[in-house]
Amino acid sequence: MKMSALSADLDVQRLFGKVNFIAGEWVAATSGRTRDCIDPATGNVIATVDEASPEDARRAVLAARATFDAGDWPETAVAVRSSLLSRIADLLERDKEELARIETLDTGKTLVESRIDIDDVVSVFRYYARLALVSSDRVVDVGDPAVVSRVVREPIGVCVLIAPWNYPLLQISWKVAPALAAGCTMVLKPSEVTPLSTIAFARLIEEAGVPAGVVNLVQGSGADLGPALTDTGDVDFISFTGGLATGTTILATAAKHVTKVAVELGGKNPHLVFADADWESSVDQVLTGVFLHSGQVCSAGTRLIVEESIADDFVAALVTRAEAIRVGPGLDPGSETGPLVSAAQRDKIEAYVALGISEGATLRTGGSRPADPALDGGSYYLPTIFDHCDRSMRIVQEETFGPILTVERFTTEEDAVRLGNDTEYGLAAGVRTSDAARGERVVRRLRHGTVWLNDFGYYTAAAEWGGFKKSGNGRELGPAGLSEYQEVKHIWNNTTSPLAGWFTAT
Repeated sequence: MKMSALSADLDVQRLFGKVNFIAGEWVAATSGRTRDCIDPATGNVIATVDEASPEDARRAVLAARATFDAGDWPETAVAVRSSLLSRIADLLERDKEELARIETLDTGKTLVESRIDIDDVVSVFRYYARLALVSSDRVVDVGDPAVVSRVVREPIGVCVLIAPWNYPLLQISWKVAPALAAGCTMVLKPSEVTPLSTIAFARLIEEAGVPAGVVNLVQGSGADLGPALTDTGDVDFISFTGGLATGTTILATAAKHVTKVAVELGGKNPHLVFADADWESSVDQVLTGVFLHSGQVCSAGTRLIVEESIADDFVAALVTRAEAIRVGPGLDPGSETGPLVSAAQRDKIEAYVALGISEGATLRTGGSRPADPALDGGSYYLPTIFDHCDRSMRIVQEETFGPILTVERFTTEEDAVRLGNDTEYGLAAGVRTSDAARGERVVRRLRHGTVWLNDFGYYTAAAEWGGFKKSGNGRELGPAGLSEYQEVKHIWNNTTSPLAGWFTAT
């Protein structure tokens, strides 16, 4: 494959020479294997990176272990850790344009989206820089003035942080920022499909002055590196964002070592629209909620559940708007959504579309690659809408992770809630109604970790993120996101050193 012309103005050698970072050194992989990183907009090679071996991953874990057990980082003053987090945020802002361009080249998303992602990464680091300075230790009154009873939080230890391919830099930041704030050491493993922004990010962490061995980075597939990273007693915590099958494997593997695990495993997210909802904003938000980043979003509103009385007109409006979406390269300012991340992902979407048709859903628009020959080299797929769907269909049950919207209909509030909860996932949901009381009733009854009322897709670093049911366990962001990286210890100090007096003295 040839090198993408779009990457010609990036210093590829500087960013992507040696790409595994272990014990403070950028090192070549011992496997001898490499992987091409493909621009999904063109099919061309952006860069070629080394793939670590299991032995490399094991060395990274041991480096993190030694740094935590014998180094100063866990005892570093919170003010110092906070300052480093702020310094990383400053460097991210400095390099925003380069990082956004790398993210777009690697994932295919539009440059506008990538810039927003970098801004969000900055906000995450600034939030945890502030939160690190807020002590959550407390003194417990036990009724004895001689006893000082304290509950304190300490870093959990060595963390393995595994990020997905759809939001590479954003998702790894949700893990790295609280881990650094807590005083942990870590090994980062980005998706082998989109590793480039994480490599650039690790170089910024090094530049910021984070001590050697605190942050380690290995590249490679989960199949190759997973056991070395997760099937070990040298790791204290694993944070994984990705697919359900991989997440359950990690949970089972970690259970052998009683390793704490937090997983975010995607969703099949309902977007409930009542007849009294504001029409224009509802059409706009449903469209954005499912087709942003070509539907490659864990919290995408892929299930439209719309009140029967407006369903025909509402779906017709969506079809008209969907057919006007400008699909193209992420670096083209005229593009509103980009390609799928890879040809393999497009193959998966094509299989789901064929399945939906065979299941009896009504294909209203899309269902094919774009006709524009200028897009033939990329992994593009048109925004697709299936009407008259029901819960027996796999396209309604399974996370397709692409630009596919399924439409179900309801007649009563009870029906809407039942359909919204009728999924094995529980990551996110949206509710649209002008009736404030009904909106509050419905959002409280939906079993999803984030529920938007008359909005969709937004989050803040200060509020927890995570799912119910098979969408995962644990939380990222907010105070709970920091707590995941901490152990709670109770210290009982009796200042008088009394005798217990339990047994008779001889």
